[in-house]
Amino acid sequence: MDTEIIRIFEENIDAGLIKKAGDIIKQGGLVAFPTETVYGLGGDALNPDSSRKIYAAKGRPSDNPLIVHISKWEDIDLIVANVPEAARKLAKAFWPGPLTMIMKKSDAVPGETTGGLDTVAVRMPVHKTALAFIEAAGGYVAAPSANISGRPSPTSAKYVIEDMKDRIDMIIDGGDAGIGLESTIVDLSGERPMILRPGFITKEMLEEELGLVDTDPTIFAGDSKEPPKAPGMKYKHYAPKGMLTIVNGPEEEVVEYINVKLKEASFSGKKTGVIATDETADRYEADSIKTVGSRQDESMIAHRLYTILREFDDEGIEIMYSECFDTGGLGQAIMNRLLKAAGHQLINI
Repeated sequence: MDTEIIRIFEENIDAGLIKKAGDIIKQGGLVAFPTETVYGLGGDALNPDSSRKIYAAKGRPSDNPLIVHISKWEDIDLIVANVPEAARKLAKAFWPGPLTMIMKKSDAVPGETTGGLDTVAVRMPVHKTALAFIEAAGGYVAAPSANISGRPSPTSAKYVIEDMKDRIDMIIDGGDAGIGLESTIVDLSGERPMILRPGFITKEMLEEELGLVDTDPTIFAGDSKEPPKAPGMKYKHYAPKGMLTIVNGPEEEVVEYINVKLKEASFSGKKTGVIATDETADRYEADSIKTVGSRQDESMIAHRLYTILREFDDEGIEIMYSECFDTGGLGQAIMNRLLKAAGHQLINI
């Protein structure tokens, strides 16, 4: 399959190109597109064949639910059986934006899109190109991240092309994603709201609107044997090709431990890398040292994380160590992704 690559930026949306991309979705094809979080791999959410194509293109297990993207609030009525009041409150506060809500699905949504569940995950992105594309595609675009399953999610078209060229019909290059981590997912289908995937919209922000919100205990645990209720819950995700280990503890001891391990790996002939901060980067000795920015700037850490993992792959780094970034707030989302990327290899000093 020849993949067409087009460029559409938010500041100058080409209506003709957007229509072309939307028509591909309507005809059962797949299009990768930019959002404010990461790039998505879009297909027609109401067409079971399109969802099957998404799973095939990603090499993704078919019981891992897809997120349905919409461009207008009123479109939710077709795909959700009963919209709870909590969803209306959260939509008023955070939509369009990086928040996905899980609710009971209607019969219009095929089981292929929801991983066989009776619930559907719904999001309305704030990215202008994404919204225009969703509208042109018919209003309902199922889209996981636009990467080979298990690899770091792409925050630029470069890495979408690397993973998806010749697998899908079109890639829309819209520049770099602003946030760099996937949306927060909150399940509204039970008795009390529950966070299934942390993200830019934090637990504290959700509780300001809804009161008490639970957090799924498997967020920071190893893979659960239960069917995943949301993307990223069950399978190893966000992983670089090399081996990544997270080290947690007092700063001086973390730096010392990582440097010892780097030296051991180097003696074994392995290419080494470190994910550090501005405060510590010059204290490491590795083939590749990358900083996520200041430890005090959670947004920059989130924005840089996936790009760094991809850059390590580009450089052929085989052994990687990362500092821990469990700083509360957005730090919960950062650590969720890091732990998944490391296969839960965490050293506490």
